[in-house]
Formats: sequence, C-alpha cells, structure tokens
Amino acid sequence: MLSRVADSLYWMSRYLERAEHTTRLLDVNLNLMLDESSASAERRWQRVLQALGTPKDVKWKGDPYELVRQLSFDTNSRSSILSLIIMARENSRHVREQISTEQWHRLNSLYLAVTLPGLSKSPEPGTMSMEPELPTEFLTQVMEAVHQFQGVTDSTMSHGEGWQFIQVGRYIERASATASLLEAFHDDLWGDGQSERVEGNEYLDWMGLLRSATAFEAYCKVYTADLTPERILEFLLLDEDFPHSLRFSIDSLQCSLDNIQRESGKVRADPLRRLAGRLQGSLSYSGVDEILDGDIVAYLRTIQVQCREIHNTIYELYVDYSIQAALAS
Repeated sequence: MLSRVADSLYWMSRYLERAEHTTRLLDVNLNLMLDESSASAERRWQRVLQALGTPKDVKWKGDPYELVRQLSFDTNSRSSILSLIIMARENSRHVREQISTEQWHRLNSLYLAVTLPGLSKSPEPGTMSMEPELPTEFLTQVMEAVHQFQGVTDSTMSHGEGWQFIQVGRYIERASATASLLEAFHDDLWGDGQSERVEGNEYLDWMGLLRSATAFEAYCKVYTADLTPERILEFLLLDEDFPHSLRFSIDSLQCSLDNIQRESGKVRADPLRRLAGRLQGSLSYSGVDEILDGDIVAYLRTIQVQCREIHNTIYELYVDYSIQAALAS
C-alpha cells in the first residue's frame, strides 16, 4: 500500500475517533450541569480540558456554554469537533478510491451538516454564549454519524490492509484518550482529592467517568450499579471484552498491526511488534491491586508515551520510510 494512502486512512480514523470522544465528553458534562454546584462545575470543566490534553488554544473562562462552543465550532482550534471533522473529510477525499461509496457518503454528509452557514456563528457580546438546546442536538448528531461511519466501514470495506490501518488509527487514538481520561479523574477518584470532594458528588463523578467512556451500562452488567473507584479503574483499564477499555484497544491494535505486517511483508517490523507487545503484556498480566499500589499517574503516562512511540514507529515503517528501507523490506 502506498504510504500516502496508509497515512490518510490512519488519520481519517484518528480524527473521527477524537471527534467522537470530544463530543461525548461535552455531552456528558452538559447533562451533569443539571445536578452540580458552581464550584463542582468549574472543577468538572477544567477536568474536561485536561482529559482532552489541555488544548493550548482553548481556555476555561467560567462559561461552560462558551467552552462548549469553542470545542465544537472554533475552526481556529485544531482540537474543535468541527476542525476534526474537516480534517477527517479531507483525508478521506485523498483516498476516495480506497474507501467505499457508503463511507464517503456518510462522512461527506456529516461534513455538510456541521458546516451549515450560521451553525458555528459566535453570539453577540453580552448575550448567552450558546442556546442550551443547540449543543446537545449538535453533539448527538456528530456521535451518531461517527458511529454510523464506523459501522459502514466494517460492513462495506474489504478487511484488507487499508481497513487495518483504519483500525490502527481508531484504537491507538482510543487507548490514548482513555488513558488521558483516567489521568484527569485521578485526583478525584484515587488521589488525595477524594477528601476535598463535595459530599454527595461522588456518584456523579464516577457515573460521569463511565459515561464519558460509554461504559456505564456495560460496567453495571459486570458489577451491577455498585460504583467504586477500584472497580471503575479495573474495568476501564483491564477488561478484555469492553471496546473502550485500554486492554481491548491495545489487543485490537496489536491484532491489526500483525495483520498489516503479514499483508505488507515488512521484515523490519520487529521493533513495532515489541513495542505493542510490551504494552499489551503490561495490561494482560497486571492486576488492579498491583496498579493501585503503585503510582497510577505514572502508569497512565507511561501508556501514553508507549502509544506515541508506537505511532512514531508506524510512521518510520509505513509512511516516512526511506527508499533504502523500502528496498530492504
């Protein structure tokens, strides 16, 4: 497969996964505003920004609707949902001949829907930042469209090398996002911040974390509605069956990388296999008690570093490789 094709499929998938994750975080926290005090609201929205990697061009200014507007519509920010969809669509346009007609129609329809004139218009000074009904409608539309695109991708695209690069993009982005999400919640769930939390907000915080990972119902099927920080960490880190857990994401990533190596015939892929295998082993053979006894933040940051190393190695092998490396493969 041409490196430019692999690159576009990979980033198309990453941008859409990131857009869906951002959408879900905003939607969950908008709904939680109905049950929170102003003090807990500020803490919660700052935690949203931390979970998104603390975007440099987006700041918390005390107005949740303004923050949601920026993270939804501000095309000056590469972190906004609209920017991510535009970048995903542009990457898909570059590989139009490699994806199915249904994939193109689904993504192009989403792009046209979210770039309607006036949808992202900023409010006049001194007025409400955003109508309360608008963000929920917009966020729901984006989430459903991304889920539909992923379903169409799996059912209409041949599961060859191109499809595998889409899976790699999806799951490396998902793993990084889940690790960042857990780190953002660390102080309130597993750190010293537990003692400072406003009484009665524990359940909302725990439920908010699970819903931010689409995990609330799946968690309840395993543990019932008994929410505890230890079980939440175990579920989102180590559950092998839940699609948004770190273990599931890395298992899926490793599977796709193995398939790409087999189909491409790359003989120099051992460093990539070792990187992904080391991360997969740390999640497959660790227990939650062992993780809790150590430094959780350091553990989660190590996972994020390993994901970046895997990304860099993928680029060295399949995208930015030299002619000499290609001839040696």
